Amino acid sequence: MQILDQAQTERLLPFDRLLGALEAMFVEGCNVPLRHNHRIGNPGGEDGTLLLMPAWQEGKRLGLKTVSIFSGNGAHALPGLHSTYTLFDGVTGRPLAALDGDVITSRRTAAASALAARWLSRRDARTLLVVGSGRVASLLADAYRSVRPIETVLVWNLHEAGAQALVARLQAAGIDARHAPDLEAAAREADIISCATLSTAPLIKGEWLRPGVHLDLIGSFAPAMRESDDECFRWATVFVDTDEAPMKAGDILEPVKSGAFDPQQIAATLEDLCRGQHAGRSSDTEITLFKAVGTALEDLAAATLAYDAWQQQQQQPG
Repeated sequence: MQILDQAQTERLLPFDRLLGALEAMFVEGCNVPLRHNHRIGNPGGEDGTLLLMPAWQEGKRLGLKTVSIFSGNGAHALPGLHSTYTLFDGVTGRPLAALDGDVITSRRTAAASALAARWLSRRDARTLLVVGSGRVASLLADAYRSVRPIETVLVWNLHEAGAQALVARLQAAGIDARHAPDLEAAAREADIISCATLSTAPLIKGEWLRPGVHLDLIGSFAPAMRESDDECFRWATVFVDTDEAPMKAGDILEPVKSGAFDPQQIAATLEDLCRGQHAGRSSDTEITLFKAVGTALEDLAAATLAYDAWQQQQQQPG
């Protein structure tokens, strides 16, 4: 079994190819059962959580992501989350590769948002606002620049130091980036707003959304998390990555609870967009919103792409 470390996994997943792999997987489809969730007892400390996320295409590939979440790891100077990805032959069950699960997750998450933006953002979108400065947020500029002519990247973060650090990294990569201390002003300026935070309270307000803007919500993957207020859902045409989003995303559950939004108003899923079953944005003035919670389908697409690319490299002479 081949082991692909963090650096190798990252190099094997350039965004232009990753978006194509995700689109193809959404078109082809795969089996994605509900994830397994197990509590891991930890005497003398905080309990941990183990998530198991399988996906497979019959006769092709089988994959399993394991995610361990131990919130008390700060006391050990360790991240609170670790993940690994194992790819198998779908016919024989033979293990093919172990890949860095954190890289798989972060890059496929950013890529899925950019893929949706191919249908949902204006073609002339040039200003991107990144809300957040963590692992996924740091990838959004590159991901979106693979689908839209992004010229300016604004960065806002609750902690200014994080925003400034991300701006510096983007500028070092040749991107016109700047810190946005005023979130409202930045939101009103942006053509695309992409939120990748762990916020439990709304950050983006619907009254800030100007005609034609595209709002991308990545961070709210649990009922207690929110990145937008109810008004965002009153004004926007809403799209989701999968049918699971209305069941577990606070960004959708709270507007439903208040009566501001009806899940029946969801226009389409990312699968619908990829399969040509919905055209996406209908006009340059339409406000669009994409809510993602992630799916093991994306993990399998990314791992398959990385492994196949590694195999091709091994076959090249020299």
